[in-house]
Amino acid sequence: MCGIAGEVRCDQSPVDVDALLAMSEAMHERGPDGAGLWQAPEGDVARAHRRLAIIDLSERGAQPMTSADGGVVVVFNGEIYNHSELRREYESRGAHYHSGSDTETLLHGYALDGPAFVRRLRGMFAFALWDRRQRRLVMARDPFGIKPLYYVQDGSRLRFASQVKALLAGGYSRDVDPAGLVSFYLWGYVIEPHTFYRGIRALPAGCVLLFQAESGPRVERYCDPLDALRGSDVSDTEVGSLHEALLDSVRYHLLADVPVGMFLSAGIDSGTLAALVTECAPAQEVQAVTLGFAEYAGTERDEVPLARKTAATYGMQHEVVEYGRADFEQDRAHLLAAMDQPTVDGVNTYFVANAMAARGFKAALSAVGGDEMFGGYPSFRQVPRLARWIPPVPRILGRATRHLLAPIVNRFSSSKYAGVLEYGGSVSGAYLLRRALFMPWEIPSLIGEEITAEGLEALDVFGSLDALIQGIESPYDQVMALEYAVYMRNCLLRDADWAGMAHGLEIRTPLVDHVLFATLLAIRRARRGFPFSKQEFASTPRHPLTAEHRNRSKTGFNVPVREWMMGDKFTGSHTRGLRPWAHALAKLLQRGDHNG
Repeated sequence: MCGIAGEVRCDQSPVDVDALLAMSEAMHERGPDGAGLWQAPEGDVARAHRRLAIIDLSERGAQPMTSADGGVVVVFNGEIYNHSELRREYESRGAHYHSGSDTETLLHGYALDGPAFVRRLRGMFAFALWDRRQRRLVMARDPFGIKPLYYVQDGSRLRFASQVKALLAGGYSRDVDPAGLVSFYLWGYVIEPHTFYRGIRALPAGCVLLFQAESGPRVERYCDPLDALRGSDVSDTEVGSLHEALLDSVRYHLLADVPVGMFLSAGIDSGTLAALVTECAPAQEVQAVTLGFAEYAGTERDEVPLARKTAATYGMQHEVVEYGRADFEQDRAHLLAAMDQPTVDGVNTYFVANAMAARGFKAALSAVGGDEMFGGYPSFRQVPRLARWIPPVPRILGRATRHLLAPIVNRFSSSKYAGVLEYGGSVSGAYLLRRALFMPWEIPSLIGEEITAEGLEALDVFGSLDALIQGIESPYDQVMALEYAVYMRNCLLRDADWAGMAHGLEIRTPLVDHVLFATLLAIRRARRGFPFSKQEFASTPRHPLTAEHRNRSKTGFNVPVREWMMGDKFTGSHTRGLRPWAHALAKLLQRGDHNG
């Protein structure tokens, strides 16, 4: 896990090395173990790297890393979990390794197979290769988008970095992008490829960017895990058992040259992952951390009692770390500065990552992805039901009904109810009703009509949602696709990155793995397509979770941030309670002074 940055000058003028170093310094928390800089002899290409050493801790694993012949240079953020298998294959084809690092596997893969080698990688990654002979930049992100990568083409140069704030530190404009701003108000986070700032784009998940001066950047998708929901791209997937598939992913995610801890909550996903981890590693060597909050003590939101029972059941080392309002106030400025892009979530991950890093860990497992794979969200039931019950109506009729109902509904309940007829008759519309923070008609009153209209046009909300579920027949699977591609990718995974990296902690997600995803869907098809349930998942380990654990009501991974911010004034539902926080955060970022 690291931070990467770089610049290519199309006109072959010298790179602004000071700006590149400023970009690197803005990401120093991502790489406390070292920093590296490489510049081409011609001066027109440069790379910077911040290192968090997880695999091959020696200097041989330092970056930027150059091929033996000097023809290719790479900077890399993430982990390639199958690098040992790839190394054996590449060595059989003539490659000579000089380190034990997975970074070197990228150099040999490119030398042997060109950009197509990225299809062979299993892991979480974002990297940038510079081919000096062809003067070609090759950038790529992992299939689910666990690791971020942003870029901007500004005149004759292309810059990239692991974080948006690094590009800003390099001198790029802070002009707010209407699409990014509207996206945040709509969802509570920014949907890729948009960012909060004009011109800065996220390289989409599962994509490669190829860039040469004469042709400009070209983005190509090399892998879309959701194709497995469409019944394609699964021909070579082996069908085994659910237990075997999960253990396979857990084993890969435990590979490291440093100890790997885990986040433990009272949830089914976390408890099941803990059980599976202890099948792969000696239980007494597994360190788990749970957050405790005085505000939740003795309530159904208190994660501590059941997490303690889980740790005791499986013989894990376990520590409960208490956090309160004073801790939030102390860390608030650092939290906002680390956030990179605005999000109404992530505070929970920030604090548990802080607790894990304070105990000397550089890597930890998270159970993110369990709700998406095993239908844990209410949306899996509510969205198809709403789309089935609400008849499709002409948009003009739905809009007129909403205008009539909104003044009445707003007095008593969520404004979303006024839009049920307008949006509820399709899976995409019903999903927006379920997940939206503010509805589209509410946003103009917050930021103005003109910027809202520009942002909504660029986002093409329903066109983009419909494209994600195109070719997927089952409404249940359509919701699964939307939860993976919208909420998980743009909120949960992005939050895991910035919140972990704020403390120099690599967060690994064994339940978010494109090989596991394809395997589980192949198993599903073998049993006539019946979805897996949370109860089935919980029964998977050799020693399944207890009935108490399996039957606990879902509460989510909560942090009382709204209570801390609003004190006794806090009232209302989860979504309505987040609105003041979201509005204040957007204004702070627009002013550009959130870094201090």
